[in-house]
Amino acid sequence: MTFTAMLAVIRYSIGVRNVALGSVLVFTGLPATVFAQPSCPGIHVEIANIENSTGTVACALFESPEGFPAEFLHSATHIMMMKILDTKARCSFLDIPPGTYALAVIHDENMDGKLNTNFLGVPSEGYGFSSGAEAGMSAPSFEAASFSYGGENLDLTIKLTY
Repeated sequence: MTFTAMLAVIRYSIGVRNVALGSVLVFTGLPATVFAQPSCPGIHVEIANIENSTGTVACALFESPEGFPAEFLHSATHIMMMKILDTKARCSFLDIPPGTYALAVIHDENMDGKLNTNFLGVPSEGYGFSSGAEAGMSAPSFEAASFSYGGENLDLTIKLTY
């Protein structure tokens, strides 16, 4: 092999190595950009303290005091109902515009779409509210349960009371 031919082979192999090295460097950055799960801005609610997996959990998002919390089927801006799996449930409200909101959650064990009460009016199913608002002699006000949402990803936990 002549010197010129050897020089061409060396240049070719160096070029191939550079292309291969450049490809490796480019593709190592891909998982972080192309294959990454996009974060979904929204209000994500973890429901804590579910006593059993019977029935469903209903999460109601309100943007005003009207109907809060008792009339969630008629007055809530967004409602999610889901089956409970292993005493765990999570509600996610996506594409929510920034604003002031309040959440009411019920464990609808008999799946009748409402919070059942005993003969004295005391709830017989689990319930909870955002911002740690608690029910005393009546349900908390919208203001007590309200929180500000700026459009970012917001994780909340609501603990049920039975």
